[in-house]
Amino acid sequence: MAYDFWLLDLDGTIVDVEPDYRHDVFEAVGDRLGREFTDSEIETLWHGLGGPRSEKLQSMGLDPGTFWPALHEAEDPGARAEATYVHDDAEALLDELDAAGVPVGVVTHCAPFLANEVVDHLDLRSRFDAFVTCSDDLGWKPDPEPVHHTMNRLGVDHADGAGVLAGDGPSDVGAAWNAGLDAVHVERHGPERRGQCVLADHRVERFTELDERVLGN
Repeated sequence: MAYDFWLLDLDGTIVDVEPDYRHDVFEAVGDRLGREFTDSEIETLWHGLGGPRSEKLQSMGLDPGTFWPALHEAEDPGARAEATYVHDDAEALLDELDAAGVPVGVVTHCAPFLANEVVDHLDLRSRFDAFVTCSDDLGWKPDPEPVHHTMNRLGVDHADGAGVLAGDGPSDVGAAWNAGLDAVHVERHGPERRGQCVLADHRVERFTELDERVLGN
């Protein structure tokens, strides 16, 4: 492999959630907050399109400190897991990394009560050598601390260029670069929907587009 280890984001990178589930959750959030969410607002907030979610929430007249607890209250771990699927190109990448025997870690913003249910339901836990969920104490991407924590869990070298972090959002790229890693950005939505073009060391629409510069084949 071209890299000694790989780190991966979870939501939007390895897995995604069926649209009906997102809409049901936001209907419940709307009931709690006394407002309705449009289809565009749901997609923007769920996928983090168009910039940091906190800024988007404020532009919608919503307090992030009120919104996030309401969202977590509205989510059911079992229902979330049932509605979650693995991207086929991510499955192929995990197969390739497993065959190569390189350490693989996940660093995700998904809350532990949801993330753990999802990876266990989809039988993904054995595919990872470390699984880290960000928090206020640990930090949030693009802060490098969650990445460093995951690397420590993997027991891998912190030397620049030794590893790579792959994710679907700008915060994943920022976290990689801030931690001294290369970054792969997988664009699941397109720059038109995202409202910006995300720069990275390697940019693909599907992991199956990665070449020998990344995979070392």
